[in-house]
Amino acid sequence: ERGSVLHMIRSDSPGFSKFGECYFSEINSGAIKAWKRHSIQTQNIAVPVGRIKLVIYDSREDSITMGNLIIIELGRPDSYSRITIPPEVWYGFSCISKMSALIVNCADLPHSKTESEAKAIKDPFIPFSWT
Repeated sequence: ERGSVLHMIRSDSPGFSKFGECYFSEINSGAIKAWKRHSIQTQNIAVPVGRIKLVIYDSREDSITMGNLIIIELGRPDSYSRITIPPEVWYGFSCISKMSALIVNCADLPHSKTESEAKAIKDPFIPFSWT
């Protein structure tokens, strides 16, 4: 009745290697932010406010999950959790709640434009349609 405590990550959590930066990204209802991947940075994402559809695509040639699409709904009240996205894996998300969603990312390295890559929302390389 007094409110929730939402744990995201600890130094001994699976998926945590070191602290680089932590930031929040707001996404408006119905909006899409896609596609992005990092070459060396690991993402640890949680959604403490609102709900998102997170889509992950593995195009790593040396991966046992190459070609896999993972679609996860994250957010409160019933799907609060943390997802770790390793380097070289594409991801994007859309806000599926009526209110804006707030995404928190605790990455293992500070952001650098030189180690990330983006594709257009409708890029045919990624076999997923947001419509």
